[in-house]
Amino acid sequence: MLKTEAIPMSFGYDSPQRPDFPPRRTPPRHQSGSLTLLIVFLVVGVLLGVLAIRFWPFGRKGDITEPDAAPRVVTPRGKLWDIEQGIVDLAAKASKSVVHIRAQNPQQGSAGTGSGFIWDKIEGKVYAVTNFHVIEHVAVRDRGSDAWRKDPDGVIEATLSDQKTYRADIVGGYPDKDIAVLYLRGAPADKLQPIDVGRSDNLKVGQFAFAIGSPYGLDQTLTWGIVSALGREITTERRQTPIKNVIQTDAAINPGNSGGPLLDSAGRLIGMNTAIFSPSGSSAGIGFAIPVDEINQVATEIIKHGRVIRPYLGVHIAPDQLASQAGVDRGALIWEVVQNSPAAGSGLRGTTRGQLGDVIVKIDGTEISRARDLFSALSNRKVGDKVTILYLRDDEQHEVTITLQ
Repeated sequence: MLKTEAIPMSFGYDSPQRPDFPPRRTPPRHQSGSLTLLIVFLVVGVLLGVLAIRFWPFGRKGDITEPDAAPRVVTPRGKLWDIEQGIVDLAAKASKSVVHIRAQNPQQGSAGTGSGFIWDKIEGKVYAVTNFHVIEHVAVRDRGSDAWRKDPDGVIEATLSDQKTYRADIVGGYPDKDIAVLYLRGAPADKLQPIDVGRSDNLKVGQFAFAIGSPYGLDQTLTWGIVSALGREITTERRQTPIKNVIQTDAAINPGNSGGPLLDSAGRLIGMNTAIFSPSGSSAGIGFAIPVDEINQVATEIIKHGRVIRPYLGVHIAPDQLASQAGVDRGALIWEVVQNSPAAGSGLRGTTRGQLGDVIVKIDGTEISRARDLFSALSNRKVGDKVTILYLRDDEQHEVTITLQ
């Protein structure tokens, strides 16, 4: 660091001594001239103030306001376009069947919201359908069964379109399809209208689709778009089991829309909004809905039995890793055949010491490459369906038709 020293500086100088002169006398000011100058300044100031008020925009607005102003006369609109009126009527009718769902578990400190819709009313009982993941954190599974019930500490509330709220219980759930059925306690069955049910097996890409739900808690929100694609397969963060044959739509779907209805242009239910593909977490124009045909089948079984009765083939399949170790690189290796099951009656063979079991490679023409493919192929079947199974035994192909139980 450079070190400096303070140097005293002087901004004056010493002058030589001069002879003393008598003090100079200043004449007195003339009072009349000062008064005249003051009056001139006042007059000019007043004139400038008047000009500022008269012409400056921030001054007096006498020239740009009008005391006689009145509201504009409304231009008659005329009738809505037919398509507009159709959407208005659709929303007015369908929204009466849509509910806002809040599920919380105070003991766990967890809460979530979603949507749902009135599915049916039977003998005075009102049932609603929603996504299983909406109520999952307040659901417990009965030991040793596929039945689900509400945690005693959990609370589920369903708010209807008239803003009345009712407590709900879980009738049953089917996580593999993300479907749950709720029973609304005390809800007036005579005043509620179940949603109109349509079909999903005859949908066409490009037809209109309407979503109603509670995105970000804003209940009774309507969005619309088209059916973007059919037959999609999705997995979610919560469950890695794929959900097959879902509907893709670009109708705006956001968090809170889960469980709400997807409608066609006739106001009929064609699907249940379930998931979105979005890097940002909000609508990116790619949403997915469970087809109504599957909802119809699953909800009916849950209301009847409290659970989904899955079709029973009667085989235990070896895990893919174990099958690979046994030299099976394609298909589902049967590890065990249950006695007195449909599989046993058809002659299918399991794996024993020194003998490899049958390897299922096709079901009704659908390729089975690994164990999960078998479960996916059977997920859309119901009790009583017949399936044709192509299998390998000692590298030879065989075929058998089995009735599921």
